[in-house]
Amino acid sequence: MRKHQFIGLLYGWIIVLGLILLASIVLGFLLRFTTFHEPALTWVALVIGLISLFIGGLVAGIKGKEKGWFSGIFTGIGFTLFTFLVQYMGFDQGFSLEQSIHHAAYILAALFGGVAGVNILNSN
Repeated sequence: MRKHQFIGLLYGWIIVLGLILLASIVLGFLLRFTTFHEPALTWVALVIGLISLFIGGLVAGIKGKEKGWFSGIFTGIGFTLFTFLVQYMGFDQGFSLEQSIHHAAYILAALFGGVAGVNILNSN
């Protein structure tokens, strides 16, 4: 792995975690101060996660400058690993089947973001 690819991964992970944190704060306020219902939260969280991982993969691809699929996959895998470790060590639970499917979709979103990021860079 080249230095700029690793830097791209770091940027991607920071962007993903920042967007997820910001979205969590906004959703928390929505749940507290509006009539937003919890059943809708699952779908909203899934869409926010997909968009965040796509943007994180996009940034990783732009900063990595080559092998966007590589940057995207590892951005998604890093986020999934981080989430798994927090859930496993913090709550003593592994992933359910539904969570595994969601995280597979997150990794694919990051992969497409990474490929798009490299192609955006190369088209300019």
